[in-house]
Amino acid sequence: MSLFPAPELSPLHFEREAHRSGYGQVAGVDEAGRGPLAGPVVAAAVILPDTFDLPGLNDSKKLSAKTRERLFPLIRSQAVAVGIGCISAAEIDRINILQATLRGMVRAVERMGVSPDYLLIDGITPVPMPLPQKTLKKGDSRSLSVAAASVIAKVVRDRIMVGYDRLYPGYGFAGHKGYGSARHMEAIARLGPCPQHRRTFGGVREHVEGP
Repeated sequence: MSLFPAPELSPLHFEREAHRSGYGQVAGVDEAGRGPLAGPVVAAAVILPDTFDLPGLNDSKKLSAKTRERLFPLIRSQAVAVGIGCISAAEIDRINILQATLRGMVRAVERMGVSPDYLLIDGITPVPMPLPQKTLKKGDSRSLSVAAASVIAKVVRDRIMVGYDRLYPGYGFAGHKGYGSARHMEAIARLGPCPQHRRTFGGVREHVEGP
């Protein structure tokens, strides 16, 4: 049974609406990692077939890590196309987190292998691409394509942070994934920022030495 609330709208309502308007390949786009103090922001774009049905799929923030890992290969195997875009902490510092998120979304769409002709974007900010698109507040709870993108982005980012935990021991990245937990804040104060920290973010910039 789907975790989507009982519908005023079908979880594929926005995709089918776009199809009725003549668009063939509708991609849901979402990101993971806007808020953390360390690591990349990761965006994903997913085109689902019109017959797609995956019980349990919802906004990745509402799912356990175990459920996301279970859904990840199922989404990838059933999707028409999946694209992923990663923007590093250093790039986030250069251009700010909003612009980094939008850049990641552009990269995800460009790396799909199948060119979408319509985008469903989680949030309120359009993606700077010459494609018809619709922004959806809480889109990851309203559109299956966006929900699928949110799971892909979250799983990819979590795996990256587990890898960084091995490269930069002592910060606890495998546990908090870069978010500003008490343990993480204590580690930054004790060890100083590592190369994966976002130096323009509060909680990190106070511990950056030099200009």
